[in-house]
Amino acid sequence: MKEILDAVLTGDTAAVAGIPLPESYRGVVVRKDEQAMFEGLASRDKDPRQSLHVDEVATPELGPGEAIVAVMASSVNFNTVWTSIFEPVSTFGFLERYGRISELTKRHDLPYHVVGSDLSGVVLAVGPGVTKWKAGDVVVAHCLSVELEDHQGHDDSMMDPQQRIWGFETNFGGLAELALVKANQLMPKPAHLTWEEAAVPGLVNSTAYRQLVSKNAGQMKQGDNVLVWGASGGLGSYATQYVLNGGGQPICVVSSPEKAELCRRMGAELIIDRTAEDYRFWKDENNQDPKEWQRFGKRIRELTGGEDIDIVFEHPGRETFGASVYVTRKGGVITTCASTSGYMHQYDNRYLWMNLKRIVSSHFANYRESWEANRLIAKGKIHPTLSKTYRLDDTGDAAYDVHKNLHQGKVGVLCLAPEEGLGVAPEAVEFRARHLDAINRFRDV
Repeated sequence: MKEILDAVLTGDTAAVAGIPLPESYRGVVVRKDEQAMFEGLASRDKDPRQSLHVDEVATPELGPGEAIVAVMASSVNFNTVWTSIFEPVSTFGFLERYGRISELTKRHDLPYHVVGSDLSGVVLAVGPGVTKWKAGDVVVAHCLSVELEDHQGHDDSMMDPQQRIWGFETNFGGLAELALVKANQLMPKPAHLTWEEAAVPGLVNSTAYRQLVSKNAGQMKQGDNVLVWGASGGLGSYATQYVLNGGGQPICVVSSPEKAELCRRMGAELIIDRTAEDYRFWKDENNQDPKEWQRFGKRIRELTGGEDIDIVFEHPGRETFGASVYVTRKGGVITTCASTSGYMHQYDNRYLWMNLKRIVSSHFANYRESWEANRLIAKGKIHPTLSKTYRLDDTGDAAYDVHKNLHQGKVGVLCLAPEEGLGVAPEAVEFRARHLDAINRFRDV
């Protein structure tokens, strides 16, 4: 591993081609024999620091169409949190089902799960049949894993019956020193970014692109009023950028003055601090308060000059969904990609059907959408929202912060990279300097 790191740090990435793959590596894992450890606890009381371990694990066999990557940096997403608290189900069920497909997939069904759905790093080796990538290539990875043996996946690869999220529904994820990916997950690393900056956009940036921009979900157009929940968070910070970049008007919902300031730094002007304005959409555990929906809608119209919402960027789920349906304009769209506050949504269907509104589901992104989203990062049109970086050994702390919503934007994890600030290509230094303020706007809040 030291030889690999030395080659990368000296800039001689091509030299990794001559280095044998290590027999083992360090990775962040959950363990199968601990999947019942939080039984009886409420979700909020489950602690990722107890379930996420850094273990030495065996390097998997490299198969056809695959690549092994030396991971310089990764990041924590909500799926890492879900994995760590074994909700809504243990991910070992995913690995068992995947392992039954073929002899090749059987490798994933192990008593441990190496987690993580983002990476930036250097290709170490590729399997038979891989022609577009070679050892030494500097890459990031998107997290869509598909088999593409079924016809359903060839119009939109997200429709493949064997669609999975790498590092969540497969093993050998990115929160580790090495990772196993399908070679078609790889994309060129944006040259002007450091390892940790390049590692954080992958999952959330691609998700926001599909949910808002793509023909497969929001189809946002210029001038649209877009309500962005959690607008300074991991997903919302990219959604806010896409709305601004595409000529729309984001109405950013945040929970503190600090998060409101981050939205202003991105260029947003219409901001609702839901904590300061004390919105309580639920009277109790089982009953929502329509008067609060009405108050929320009135506040939106005050900000927009009397206009309602064209598109809602939904991901909190249960806590906010009733309000989202209510405040959307007649004929508007609520597009949802997650349910971080709960999966069992409730809303008043009269406001949906009688006003011809639509609920559109969106999940990650297909290959084309992931490439388009990464291209916008590389061109400096969309920027990483990295706020803090942790060491690999401290991934449990990073996941705890995300679980408790103590973070801003995205949190990165240094895997093989020994420190922050490395990985910028020499030819991209001048380009980076022009965008440095935007790259760093989440760092000092």
